[in-house]
Amino acid sequence: MPPHTAGERVRAWRPEVPGLVEVFHARFTHHAYPAHTHTAWTLLIVDDGAIRFDLDRHHHGAAGSAVTLLPPHVPHDGRAATPDGFRKRVLYLEPGVLGEELIGAAVDHPTLLDRQLRLRVHQLHRALDHPADALEAESRLAFVRDRIVARLTARGTTAGPQVPPSSPELAGRLRDLLDERIADGVSLRSAAARLHAHPTHLVRSFTAAFGLPPHRYLTGRRVELARRLLLAGQRPAEVATAAGFYDQAHLTRHFTRYLGVSPGRYARS
Repeated sequence: MPPHTAGERVRAWRPEVPGLVEVFHARFTHHAYPAHTHTAWTLLIVDDGAIRFDLDRHHHGAAGSAVTLLPPHVPHDGRAATPDGFRKRVLYLEPGVLGEELIGAAVDHPTLLDRQLRLRVHQLHRALDHPADALEAESRLAFVRDRIVARLTARGTTAGPQVPPSSPELAGRLRDLLDERIADGVSLRSAAARLHAHPTHLVRSFTAAFGLPPHRYLTGRRVELARRLLLAGQRPAEVATAAGFYDQAHLTRHFTRYLGVSPGRYARS
């Protein structure tokens, strides 16, 4: 490997989450991006080091607790601002997630100094590390999207959107839908369309009514179903699929977190 690439690492994948085009994690020391454009929105956080970049011929930087948003179709470049390079995590969002009407505001304010937004983007990346937790990732993306829209609409202020009061009736309808689809699951987008509700309003109403977000409720119901199937004599590999888990490792991770014992040991007990 050439010396200038010795400390550089890249990981990229396409998640099965509506609205996301790509997830990209990278560590660069010497690499510099030439001027280029994307058809997607670029949402990045820097975990180590700092980045200098030009956006529409204006100088900017990305580091620390800031969230950087680069709009589609606008030229930008990128390079390390420190000798040791930088480590970043990037989300590429479908153009319609934020909409063309916000491109101008993003050009003017690509750096969002918002610790809550930074935390939510970090939590979204953690959810995306587990492909089977798509409902959680989709829910977190909805809240990230809403906060970005609020910041850009407010032109860099900390003002947030008007949040409608939670609806217990809406929460109950979502719970019924999740109960009907324990193994198959349901995406937040399809649930919102079916229940005629905004995705974040749906999640907030459910959390207010039942004390936990929809994705955790669904995971708990799946663990409950897995317990019954294991006690009925099914093997863990069969139970994983029947209870709606991605694979046996996914079942084991959540089962052990909820019950403190692996599915195999639980069955043998």
